[in-house]
Amino acid sequence: MNPLLERLNPYPFERLRALTAGITPNPELRHISLGMGEPKHPAPAVVEQALMANLKGLSSYPLTAGDPALRAAIAGWVGRRYGVQIDAATQVLPVNGSREALFAFAQTVIDPTRPGATVVCPNPFYQIYEGAALLAGAQPAFANSDPARNFAANWGQIDGATWARTQLLYVCSPGNPTGAVMPLDEWRELFELSDRHGLVIASDECYSEIYFREEAPLGALEAAQKLGRGDFRNLVVFSSLSKRSNVPGMRSGFVAGDAAILKKFLLYRTYHGSAMSPMVQAASIAAWNDEAHVHANRDEYRAKFAAVTPMLAQVLDVALPDAGFYLWAGVPGGDDVAFAQGLLAQYNVAVLPGSLLAREAHGHNPGAGRVRLALVADQAECLEAAERIVRFTETYL
Repeated sequence: MNPLLERLNPYPFERLRALTAGITPNPELRHISLGMGEPKHPAPAVVEQALMANLKGLSSYPLTAGDPALRAAIAGWVGRRYGVQIDAATQVLPVNGSREALFAFAQTVIDPTRPGATVVCPNPFYQIYEGAALLAGAQPAFANSDPARNFAANWGQIDGATWARTQLLYVCSPGNPTGAVMPLDEWRELFELSDRHGLVIASDECYSEIYFREEAPLGALEAAQKLGRGDFRNLVVFSSLSKRSNVPGMRSGFVAGDAAILKKFLLYRTYHGSAMSPMVQAASIAAWNDEAHVHANRDEYRAKFAAVTPMLAQVLDVALPDAGFYLWAGVPGGDDVAFAQGLLAQYNVAVLPGSLLAREAHGHNPGAGRVRLALVADQAECLEAAERIVRFTETYL
């Protein structure tokens, strides 16, 4: 067996199941889960119709590079969304959701024969980053979130020697779980580090279309273009339809950026066997070409957050994030695990302890004392969950 498998940490939900195994939730209340970041809004009709209309596509093998029509649709969306023109033939690839691509990308980029191969991640973080680094034979290093900067990653915590060993940097903007969006000055800093050390930047942007301001979040390709980096050197962006279009079960997204890197990534994917189903490609074209359902989806999230956030702010340390569909809430007493266990036992509401999403780094676990609340259900269910959290918290300590 691959000995690197032994380096993997249990996934947060596996750890949470162990921590709540002996708890019997209050049977008088129906279960409400705010733990899993799984969209619950209905899939758009335009996507469902495209899937059903293209069932005959199942009779043929798809190309790993994807149909040219899909790559053109993705490039068109990037142009409309970010004002950035990319070459559909060389600078974009369809992928089976951003999760599999984020993992596979590290296996393509990392050279484990180089001493001290390192992957830098934000902390807390999407757990795929760490697992991808470990199975690629690299060592993860963590930049903790900074509460003073709306929980953005503090890249200044990474010392020069670590940056010199770094081959890959995972960025998540808007962030999971904090919702922080990186400004242009922060991108300038990271691009300078990339140039200095030759590291590749993987920008995870799967939450880019759920936001609460009038101005849409800045994307990495957009930032690169504004900073005179139109070749997108050492930069690859990862996007997905899962959150944007409420189709997590379709497993559809794309990567875009540096053409030379994507050429190598396509070679890896050809052997890996990760081509997208033709019917999913057809449905993806329909999704990327339609913005009406995206606006409706965003409006629904905005209404939920406007209703729920003020309620929870009465009892928790929480504020509206820049973007995404999570609230990153500080709990009284500072014990996020105990808070989650008590809330489940007494009020049958599941939340994810923040300490399970982070690692001890720079002297502390930056997720400790906070919980992640995924407002993915309909507004009525989210409001009921918020009411229970308020009642629980008022008597918690």
